[in-house]
Amino acid sequence: MLPPELPPLPALTRAEGDMVDSYLQLVDLLGRINPARGSDTYGALRAAQALPARAAALRDALTAMHTRGETELHAATLARALRVLDGERRAGRVTLPPERPA
Repeated sequence: MLPPELPPLPALTRAEGDMVDSYLQLVDLLGRINPARGSDTYGALRAAQALPARAAALRDALTAMHTRGETELHAATLARALRVLDGERRAGRVTLPPERPA
């Protein structure tokens, strides 16, 4: 039996797609650095070292959008793309885990 089919990604410009991809890569790195969820310093260090390059990629995608005249972020469309790409789970790693009862 095949796994359930994911909903299709909404139509995005190339720069919007690059922005979403770069944003999620940054979120993944921040999740690996999160001291409340991490397990070792080496993994957090490697993620921290990768942050500048990923931030530059996000900056470049936003610069391309702005240069091309894409002056608005279409939040609903971008949120739909983030959800299809598992953005809610990925972003959840950046937050603090629920406090355990004492």
